[in-house]
Amino acid sequence: LVQLDGVATNSDERLLVLAATNRPQELDEAARRRFVKRLYIALPEAEARLTIVKNLLTDMKHSLEEEDYNRIAELTEGYSGADVRQLCAEAAMGPIRDVDNCSSMDIETIGADEIRPISLTDFISAAEVVRPTVMSEDLTAYKLWDSKFGCLV
Repeated sequence: LVQLDGVATNSDERLLVLAATNRPQELDEAARRRFVKRLYIALPEAEARLTIVKNLLTDMKHSLEEEDYNRIAELTEGYSGADVRQLCAEAAMGPIRDVDNCSSMDIETIGADEIRPISLTDFISAAEVVRPTVMSEDLTAYKLWDSKFGCLV
């Protein structure tokens, strides 16, 4: 931290130091003093979670329709971006598992066009396995810390 105090630039240059933590309450006063702007970034809202899902499914075969996306938004309430990514990976395995469980199909020789599209059912099943990793107690602690030390933007 002392080295941060000694960082100097020319008058026409700028230096930006960006840091992130999921344990802001463990920052000591010296660190807080050196990082003047402290912003709380909340979990993604429904629209952001759906954008993540749609981006991850761009190159995948799926049968999702608009009402399915609305259901996925409900399923992912309280999920972080990483949680949503893991959920999509798990849902994408649903069609593969079906092939693996079917005795008439061989996973090693089946063509990509023979695998069914990812469906809402895959997301519902995945949500039973992939749970939110951020606990509500943590969210409360983050909001409390933000009210004490955060910056109004």
